[in-house]
Amino acid sequence: MLSALKRKGLEVGRDDLADLVASCDKQRFELSTDGVRIRARQGHTLPIQGDWTPASPPHRLYHGTLDRLLEPILRSGLLPMARHHVHLSRDEETARRVGSRRGAPVVLQIRAGELAASGQSFYLTGNGVWLTDHVPPEYLSPVPA
Repeated sequence: MLSALKRKGLEVGRDDLADLVASCDKQRFELSTDGVRIRARQGHTLPIQGDWTPASPPHRLYHGTLDRLLEPILRSGLLPMARHHVHLSRDEETARRVGSRRGAPVVLQIRAGELAASGQSFYLTGNGVWLTDHVPPEYLSPVPA
């Protein structure tokens, strides 16, 4: 990363990069234990081998989305789309903030405990994001605004 930044004419040192990673409000990035490599915690669209911890989710999780996407979600459930997993939040507030990035948010409540009991796997990332492969429509419902 530092070499790539230098090629672009940006003089950023190892300490600067460590400060950036530490101060990122969503904790999207992490440095390797030796401080030599950096990566996105969830990987988003890149195929990566995540080291996410398999975990039993809380009874309820939440997902923030846009109003215009609600109807297809209620028909098909939550799908990873361009990501490798569906991203879920532990609380309504975080889900609302995520959903509001591109317009008026809608928050969906996921009955994660029931979904896990049905055999669905869940993973907890280092920054508190819950991941799963798919949330069928029967396990979700809109949260009143």
